Amino acid sequence: MDILKAFTNEQLKTEIPEFNVGDTVKVYQRIVEGTRVRTQIFEGTVIARKNGGISETFTVRRLSYGVGTEKTFPIHSPNVQKVEVVRYGKVRRAKLYYLRDRVGKNAKVKEKI
Repeated sequence: MDILKAFTNEQLKTEIPEFNVGDTVKVYQRIVEGTRVRTQIFEGTVIARKNGGISETFTVRRLSYGVGTEKTFPIHSPNVQKVEVVRYGKVRRAKLYYLRDRVGKNAKVKEKI
């Protein structure tokens, strides 16, 4: 079992920015298309964080062309190059799944001052 723990600790990223549920973030994701490699930016509100350790994930939601889009990213994945916090949100919940039903200004999260 120590070999497994050693391997997972080796794969963990050391520099992860401090962000929570409700924050607006930019996720820089590495996309491989055949032989080309490019970076795609996904910007939205963090609506959930799950687990801990090597399997920790976070879900980001954004509206694009009037359609809500959600992506779940593993924090320690090598394909997630960087997570940049755009603004900090003020929320009272651990999961913001209720934002799925909201449209327009109701779907906004207040900014922490």
